[in-house]
Amino acid sequence: MTDLNPLARFPVSGDQIARVMQVFYTHIRRHPELGPVFNAHIGETDAEWAAHIDKIESFWRNAILREKGYDGNPMRVHVGSPDIRLEHFAPWLEMFEDVLRQELPEDLANTWIALAQRIGRAFKFQMEDTRRPASAPPKLF
Repeated sequence: MTDLNPLARFPVSGDQIARVMQVFYTHIRRHPELGPVFNAHIGETDAEWAAHIDKIESFWRNAILREKGYDGNPMRVHVGSPDIRLEHFAPWLEMFEDVLRQELPEDLANTWIALAQRIGRAFKFQMEDTRRPASAPPKLF
């Protein structure tokens, strides 16, 4: 792997990120619970899904490789969508981890999994905090 940004979190290639996104979102589209939620936000056409995959690929290229080009606020999208529920995170993350383990060497998969879990925890925490009634005490952990 040449020309890796010295600021990259770990040495995964752009091609590997692209492959993971293609395989993962193929699984998501078929998932009986998650597929309809994603379709409601993305659309159902191949072109709409391709645009989403490109955007999320840019997110991961930014998060891992420190490449610029991602323009979005995934926290706002997830927290602001009431049909995205906390219980969606477990199957999403499980499927993502499975794809990473299938597509990458074990060390890269494990490193990416740790990053995805950390991001997922942040999303869940923010969703719980934002959606709790104002009179309820905050959940700290």
